Amino acid sequence: MDLIPSLLQQMCVYLVLAYLLSKTPIFTPLLNISTRWEDKFSCYLIFSMFCIMGSYFGLQYQDAIANTRAIGAVMGGLFGGPLVGLAVGMTGGIHRYFMGGFTDLACAISTSVEGLIGGLLHVYLLHKNKINYLFKPHIIFLVTLFAELTQMAILLAVAKPYDQAFLLVSQIAIPMITANTIGAVLFMSIIEDRKSIFEKYSTSFSQRALRIADRSVGILNQGLNPESAKTIARIVYEETNVAAVAITDTNNILAFIGIGERHHTTVEISDYTQQAINENRIIDLNSTTNVYQCQIDSKCRLGSAFILPLRNGDNEVVGTIKLYELHQKLLSNINISMAKGIAQLLSSQILLGHYQQQQTLLTQAELKLLQAQVNPHFLFNALTTISAVTRREPDKARALIQHLSQFFRSNLKQNIESVTLREELSHVNAYLTIEQARLTDRLTVNIDIEPELMDIKLPSFTLQPLIENAIKHGISTMLGAGKLEIYSQKTENGTRIFVTDNAGTFITTEEDKAKDGLGLKIVDKRLINHFNENSSLQILTTANKLTEVSFLLPTSTITTNKES
Repeated sequence: MDLIPSLLQQMCVYLVLAYLLSKTPIFTPLLNISTRWEDKFSCYLIFSMFCIMGSYFGLQYQDAIANTRAIGAVMGGLFGGPLVGLAVGMTGGIHRYFMGGFTDLACAISTSVEGLIGGLLHVYLLHKNKINYLFKPHIIFLVTLFAELTQMAILLAVAKPYDQAFLLVSQIAIPMITANTIGAVLFMSIIEDRKSIFEKYSTSFSQRALRIADRSVGILNQGLNPESAKTIARIVYEETNVAAVAITDTNNILAFIGIGERHHTTVEISDYTQQAINENRIIDLNSTTNVYQCQIDSKCRLGSAFILPLRNGDNEVVGTIKLYELHQKLLSNINISMAKGIAQLLSSQILLGHYQQQQTLLTQAELKLLQAQVNPHFLFNALTTISAVTRREPDKARALIQHLSQFFRSNLKQNIESVTLREELSHVNAYLTIEQARLTDRLTVNIDIEPELMDIKLPSFTLQPLIENAIKHGISTMLGAGKLEIYSQKTENGTRIFVTDNAGTFITTEEDKAKDGLGLKIVDKRLINHFNENSSLQILTTANKLTEVSFLLPTSTITTNKES
């Protein structure tokens, strides 16, 4: 029993070293069970060292060594698996073998077996999806106890002479089992504490990063400007708790939030920032050898800075984000890592904003294209019609001019992305009034749309191209009376809007297909983007009888409209 205090003293030295190493990156692979060979090799090196140290610090006793070598072997197997555990045990065992004594071979074998026992438990818990049990104190206690009992059995079986081996085991068994089991539990508690701290900081880091991402969504859709930059800088300042945050474009400071904001606002970018932009790289002014010095005010309290470029999709620098700290206080590694993530996030948002701006311009161009297709042809026909009725029916001519004015005024307003169905029908009515005056009794129009649909939003300039096609390629080519119908019909998935004519001809010439077919494709694409795939244009033609074009207003759109 006199060995117990000595072995516990040896174990304390062992644990102090383990505690000091836990503060270094060398222990990082132990915080999470990893299958990477680099991490397994690190695990082998760490626990082989502890295994060898257990023998060196051991106590000579009856031509043998009472030691804490088992801790390294068992822990190596627990963290690295059977191969790593066996390798650690063999390394420690071979080292012990060359130290001599009548138990040298028995100790070499038992140490290898102890590493293998830890590794087998690793495999079992991994298979049962209970790998977190490796960090449980009672599991460590039991597996180390079993490994030590196995070692004692091997000593009795292998060491010669047996009488001497039996006497040795009877005297060292309880001290070594006590020291090694307690030592293994305390060793694991050090790792578990380190793991808890690491997870706590990781969780905090992730939460802050997610909050920044959530709060900044959509802010840069209109590009990097003073208003958006100020909002982003405020968010980053509040979430990182640094001394100050600045955002610049390639020439000026767009926003500065925090200490020193009075003298840093509305000035050109610094030489440090210009360097980050010109070289497209991070500038780190956050060390004792590379100190930030404010170029505006010599009494500025800021003494550290981290400058990161903001890039667009072509990897071209469009600005920077800068994090500052006070004199004698460096930016933490967590804030530096977060700053890099923020820069990537903002760069992605700038790219997304640029993409959305391009999409808006494309949508506007498509609207202009639709208007350009109908306006010249329609304007010529309208003026010809008005000219024809001016002398015979001046009041009607005035009314037609008013409708023509309303039509083009509505066209000018239709640069917006969506309008209500009521507004769309009003635009169409102005068009149809003039067409009815031109075609007289050859055109009959019937509109039957449910009132509850009138306030539903749909892409602007949707019905006009459909109606224009029906008249131009259908009714105007007929010798007899033409009938145009615009009506709604409930279906299982929503309500369909139909535009039909009784001509049964639909874009017959190749020239018309190239021009008017493109207009319908644009309408189709805008309907799908606004609603979904189910709202695509459906076209049905029966020769000389019927042309039917329709699209779906989804149930969700109608329900939302009712609730609002």
